[in-house]
Amino acid sequence: MAARLGLSQPANSLKKVVLKENYRYGNQDTNFFAAIMPIFVSFFVFFFVFLISGIALLKERTSKTLDRLLATPVRRSEIILGYLLSYGLVAIAQTALIVLFTIYILKVEVMGSIINLFLINGLLALVALALGLLISTLAQSEFQMMQFIPLIVVPQLIFSGIIPSNMLANWAQALGAIFPLKYAADSMTQVVLEGASLRVILPNLGVLLLFLIVLLVANIWGLRRYRKI
Repeated sequence: MAARLGLSQPANSLKKVVLKENYRYGNQDTNFFAAIMPIFVSFFVFFFVFLISGIALLKERTSKTLDRLLATPVRRSEIILGYLLSYGLVAIAQTALIVLFTIYILKVEVMGSIINLFLINGLLALVALALGLLISTLAQSEFQMMQFIPLIVVPQLIFSGIIPSNMLANWAQALGAIFPLKYAADSMTQVVLEGASLRVILPNLGVLLLFLIVLLVANIWGLRRYRKI
């Protein structure tokens, strides 16, 4: 009766169930260190460029070099673009060193294009450079420049994604949108762990470019207070 109803079947007729794992982020070798490393790469790029550029311009101002330069017919925009070009080359070289060290020394696997990593962090370095120049116009000494780090740099790390956004309050998520490091860290995570293409990260790059333009305009306006003639 049971055999006739199909309730009893031979053991070899049962289908074998095969479980497959599909990784949305990374692969089976991805650990916590690899997951947060893209964020730290962008953070170190931002931090060192911000600090070095801010102190460098501050020294030129306190040594009166900037005052003598502003006494010439050179336009303020030309001064800022000159600083951006000269220090930007150093910042990009420093960025390349950090990215290459992460990939080849720390052995962090990159699912996407390495060129996109250079593009993200190169643009972030220029933003950090422009922000460092702007803050240096407000500081009166190197000690004051260091005091801006808890106000400018530390919040960048907090809202960069190292703490998942869904664990933050709504106001904190909205506040994170004003920090450029957040957009760079999001793009880095997408490229490193998900293999995102340039088209996917293009909106974040556009936001970083907007930050750069706004900071350049603010720097040009900020030099007005130091121009004597």
